[in-house]
Amino acid sequence: MPDHSLFRLRVLPWYIALAISGSYSSAWADDDIQFDSRFLELKGDTKIDLKRFSSQGYVEPGKYNLTVQVNKQPLPDDHDIFWYASEKEAGKTYACLTPALLAQFGLKEDIAKSLQWSRNGECLAPGQLEGIDIKADLSQSALLISLPQAYLEYSDIDWDPPSRWDDGIPGLIADYSINAQTRHDEQSGDDSNDITGNGTVGANLGPWRLRADWQTDYQHTRSGDDDEDSDGNSTQRNWEWSRYYAWRALPSLKAKLALGEDYLNSDIFDGFNYVGGSVSTDDQMLPPNLRGYAPDISGVAHTTAKVTVSQMGRVIYETQVPAGPFRIQDLGDSVSGTLHVRIEEQNGQVQEYDISTASMPFLTRQGQVRYKVMMGRPQEWGHNIAGGFFSGGEASWGIANGWSLYGGALADENYQSAAIGVGRDLSILGAMAFDVTHSHVRLDENTAYNNRTLDGNSFRVSYAKDFDELDSRVTFAGYRFSEKNFMTMSEYLDAKDADMVRSGNDKEMYTVTYNQNFRDAAVSVYLNYTHRTYWDRPEQTNYNVMMSHYFNMGSIRNMSVSLTGYRYEYDKSTDKGMYLSLSMPWGDSSTVSYNGNYGSGSDSSQVGYFSRIDDASHYQINVGTSENHGSVDGYYSRDGSLAKVDLSANYHEGEYQSAGISLQGGATLTAHGGALHRTQNMGGTRLLIDADGVSGVPVEGNGSPVYTNMFGKAVVADVNNYYRNQAYIDLTKLPENAEATQSVVQATLTEGAIGYRKFAVISGQKAMAVLRLSDGSHPPFGAEVKNSDEQQVGLVDDDGNVYLAGVKPGERMTVSWNGEAHCDIALPDPLPADLFNGLLLPCQTKGAVAPATSPDVKPVIQEQTQRVTPTEPPTSISVNQ
Repeated sequence: MPDHSLFRLRVLPWYIALAISGSYSSAWADDDIQFDSRFLELKGDTKIDLKRFSSQGYVEPGKYNLTVQVNKQPLPDDHDIFWYASEKEAGKTYACLTPALLAQFGLKEDIAKSLQWSRNGECLAPGQLEGIDIKADLSQSALLISLPQAYLEYSDIDWDPPSRWDDGIPGLIADYSINAQTRHDEQSGDDSNDITGNGTVGANLGPWRLRADWQTDYQHTRSGDDDEDSDGNSTQRNWEWSRYYAWRALPSLKAKLALGEDYLNSDIFDGFNYVGGSVSTDDQMLPPNLRGYAPDISGVAHTTAKVTVSQMGRVIYETQVPAGPFRIQDLGDSVSGTLHVRIEEQNGQVQEYDISTASMPFLTRQGQVRYKVMMGRPQEWGHNIAGGFFSGGEASWGIANGWSLYGGALADENYQSAAIGVGRDLSILGAMAFDVTHSHVRLDENTAYNNRTLDGNSFRVSYAKDFDELDSRVTFAGYRFSEKNFMTMSEYLDAKDADMVRSGNDKEMYTVTYNQNFRDAAVSVYLNYTHRTYWDRPEQTNYNVMMSHYFNMGSIRNMSVSLTGYRYEYDKSTDKGMYLSLSMPWGDSSTVSYNGNYGSGSDSSQVGYFSRIDDASHYQINVGTSENHGSVDGYYSRDGSLAKVDLSANYHEGEYQSAGISLQGGATLTAHGGALHRTQNMGGTRLLIDADGVSGVPVEGNGSPVYTNMFGKAVVADVNNYYRNQAYIDLTKLPENAEATQSVVQATLTEGAIGYRKFAVISGQKAMAVLRLSDGSHPPFGAEVKNSDEQQVGLVDDDGNVYLAGVKPGERMTVSWNGEAHCDIALPDPLPADLFNGLLLPCQTKGAVAPATSPDVKPVIQEQTQRVTPTEPPTSISVNQ
């Protein structure tokens, strides 16, 4: 068939939709709207089936599978919607909104309780909610519902109410992060190999998440000594399960129940490891603009380096980074407290420092209460109990508009602390909070304090503000002063040990994180600063400040220059310096740059080339000098479907050669299938995609696309908790013999859930066919052809022609019109070589058709090759009333 006839079949639904839209606009108030089929250029005696397209207000009674949109936001799944004839108005029908469907609207509790139901409680009685507007758009298979915002709990474009949260499906997970490095020292001849890893395994059972964290380290060093005796080699191995825990969401309380080994994440008290349980308000369940602060970790790597972030000895993040400044911003807002950062350079240099992840001011909306309750026993590394039973809690109460009162207590037999504070939303001036914490500690004669009782206070003020008019943000600014006798729980646990003396003994701490953009000058500034003083040791100052400027030079556009100053102190060692970077575009996706690192250690200068290969991969090459020695560094990164892979190679003249690889990924297995996938958030939320068994389908959802495996499954990992997430098929990259009839899905998942969504993907060849009924006529215009999975694979035109997708040898399909299945067709087996030459398919009474074979059909096809007289599609469509 000529190409323009194929085009006419493809755009048939658009003709119909466009004609209907014309009738809607000109006769919006009419009850009886007729669609004039003459404007589709049909033959005079052409049969036509347009009932499901033709009426704006009236919908035939029956069942319709539709996408439901509430205030233009689609609900996660399609729904079977029944239309019933109105008992009060003749000739009218109404949509049956079931209690289960209404529960997903997010109605206020008092509104939901007042609703009346009809048809034995199956349907919402019409006419109850003033201002509600319900429309059916059958051409788009959608039910459009408009609700006044006054009826809804809360409105946010990317947030769904608890009624739409999905606990996912049962399944098993195994996530990992593996880093391997090898290094040859040219001066000593020593070779070293280092493999480190951490990860999470677990299971999901309904709303419960069961997890276990592990970490491992393997180090092997071979001496360059020619004797090669056993003393010249050393090997160290370590594997440990660092944490066992479980949790589940409590949606009705906007809270989370956690059991097992945990770290005390508190907005008031300093954290420590413990084993026990807790119930806490989960900020992730709040709308996005009411959620808390996520930690931001920044630093500078002198060479390609491994960055490890840990908390009380437990590794929570590990990755490789190329030389230069880096920022880690994907830890999530559930991480708080003091984090330890370790940067291991390829040249053997190690930087270490602590980051205090300060909390936003503890504010709560008027009339609401946010709280945390915990109990258990303190725990040391290695699952060892470190103290007696303790309990504690904290809460914030929105006492008035803009004002919050908060406080808490934490105690065991010999340690008690209590805090009270007040927070104030200052509107255009930001938000501020002030609190004071008092501690009371009893220590016996077996400690270094010789049976003493210590009382002390700690005072804190914190501030946060987005200055939209200045395009700047104070993410957090805080000051804390602690008296000499004040103790946190972790300090008390150290002090009560007879073999230890209290460590730390904080006095003052200043901290600020600040972003500023000067748009007119094309300059941006970022600052992360912490200054700490102690009662028993020297002060420490850590900071990272970066200034960037973007500019044009002649015909070269989008050049940039950035200057980073940094200083990190830890355990009496200091690393400080300055990093200069100048870059300019080179082609569409490449950049050339100059990088200079000056300060502690050796100064270095490098010329670099960066290129983005595609959306998922890039590489970087640097050539330069360090201490008058030449160096070459290479770095490659790819976000693959199975794992995230980072590769590095380094050569420094006369010093060392090294190479490294980093893998981050996981495996998810459920009763619906499973897949290997990349991930960064160990044990986190993910979405299992089912493409109806079709492999190689590109799915976009979070970053670069992932492709379905041989079983038609893929996993989109690291999706946001309690946040409307979308995944969609990239139709431009579909395999040749695949077609998607549904290409977008969405899910709002609880923390740690394994969501499951299925795309309607048709696999098989494409073909042009002619359908004939037993009397020689053809099915009416607009009749549907569906496969055995009830997927629509074609629409019949005015000559009985149909463009079929997903054609398979011997497959049976059903042809339907007027809402009923009338006859069946069968594809030949094997299929003919040319499927676009017009395949004649008899449409026989449903159930009576026998599978066709290619030899029997081919002669009939040849006789029918002259039957089609293509016509051009109309250039315009109008509606005649």
